[in-house]
Amino acid sequence: MSRVRREQAVERIPSLLTPHRRNYFLPATYATDPNEAPFADESGALPAGESLDHVEAKFQLSLKFSLAEGFLLPRDRLYFGFTTLSLWQAYNRNVSAPFRETNYEPELFWSAPLDWAPFGLDAGIVTLGMSHQSNGRGGTLSRSWNRLYADFEFEKDNLVVGLKPWWRIPEDDKDDPLDASGDDNPDIDDYLGYFEFTTVYRYQDHEFGLLLRNNLRDDNRGAVQLDWTFPLWRGIRGYAQYFNGYGETLIDYDARIERFGIGILLTDLL
Repeated sequence: MSRVRREQAVERIPSLLTPHRRNYFLPATYATDPNEAPFADESGALPAGESLDHVEAKFQLSLKFSLAEGFLLPRDRLYFGFTTLSLWQAYNRNVSAPFRETNYEPELFWSAPLDWAPFGLDAGIVTLGMSHQSNGRGGTLSRSWNRLYADFEFEKDNLVVGLKPWWRIPEDDKDDPLDASGDDNPDIDDYLGYFEFTTVYRYQDHEFGLLLRNNLRDDNRGAVQLDWTFPLWRGIRGYAQYFNGYGETLIDYDARIERFGIGILLTDLL
């Protein structure tokens, strides 16, 4: 049984926060080619001594809160969710160990069980939602987009399969890159596409995950993420993550990033 279904019982407790996506802390990740372009001057150079380290910390905090039960259907729920994802140049003393990027994603979404499933899978859950994702910056470093999405999740024994298509809410073009309003990244769909496919499989005390994105165009841009969580000691779980592609964070949405990280898992998906 997936974590989402197990949570439905405890969410009857008022004011209870529950995990939304994975929560983790990776104190050590290695990126093969850090994206310095957003921080460079017009000549493409960084200030002297301010290059990015290949090694940085990465962590995610993701929670949700049940706003209503039986909102439209007897077994549905209305949620508010919030996710933050950060990249921290924790070991870069040349630039005072800054947080290189933090993404904030509030969501409002409705979730209900499904009584049918394809390909012999068991019944699942459908989620319809709206999200705003931003890096909270201004000027030429500002990145944001708004989406409407549907998320279909099905399970079978120790396997969960999900498909999440989305539609980006259009924004007006900016007259000037420094304008506070307007589209920060009009070509983001070219890199992140219009959907993501996820699958998670649990084998004994180990959990293996796969995430795929693709823009379904000739240039074949997208991303793959591999996840492995495993027991460490007294309920503490380890987490290894591999990412290759576009859109790991908003500041890097148009740069191909390859990264491997290892650390501690706080909450899993199954």
